Amino acid sequence: MSIATRHFADLTTAEIGDALHPDSVLILPTGAIEPHGPHLPLRTDLVMAEAVTAAAHERAVAEGQDTWLLPALAYTKSDEHANLPGAMWLRAETMLRTVVDLGRSIAATPARRLLFVNCHGGNSALLEVALRELRRRFDLQTFLYAAPAKPGPTESGFGIHAGWAETSMMLHLRPDLVDMSAAKSVVPQSIAGHSHVGFGKPVRFGWLADDFAESGVIGDPTGASAEIGADLFTEKVGALTAAIPEIASFDPGRVRR
Repeated sequence: MSIATRHFADLTTAEIGDALHPDSVLILPTGAIEPHGPHLPLRTDLVMAEAVTAAAHERAVAEGQDTWLLPALAYTKSDEHANLPGAMWLRAETMLRTVVDLGRSIAATPARRLLFVNCHGGNSALLEVALRELRRRFDLQTFLYAAPAKPGPTESGFGIHAGWAETSMMLHLRPDLVDMSAAKSVVPQSIAGHSHVGFGKPVRFGWLADDFAESGVIGDPTGASAEIGADLFTEKVGALTAAIPEIASFDPGRVRR
């Protein structure tokens, strides 16, 4: 049987058995629908997740990898933005159950490798928990690509939401959805000098997006550009593409009884 697509949802049920194999890598983009300040759309993370995943998938297929693109998860764990209008969020237990149910469905196919490509930081910890759940429950090989956003030169390490990197990526991918006239810097200088507590520091803290500003922005988007975004996009796609051959052949080496 000749398979003309590499999109999982375009397959017919009759094609699943011929198209998928135990070492096929199913790739699931995860984004969010949540506030990104006055200058970026709610679907910023979803746009980035779908674009990075699609580009890496196309390159991997061209290089002979057996990858399949799943439809993206748009509604995810975004409760840090719950106080701001526009946030569409699932509770942690709802999100985990959703991902587990998807894993159960994948386990009913011949495929045994699942890769999440996440572009929303609020999903990362939960997806790491899900990796082990899916491994234990369904014997799937599970993986997560979640490269953190690079802080910009004026962000003091706080470019985590709607700042320099995300705004640049959107200027590259969807400039029609960006309003740079509304972009404003929100860098929490009062805690930027802390050595122990903070983003990327040894001590994490619970936070809500509006702890820092009413806009929910955490970073400085004012220096963003499409050229920077193109470089960041190319870097992410390259890193993901390079990882796929290892994902496709990954084997912890334990002898099964």
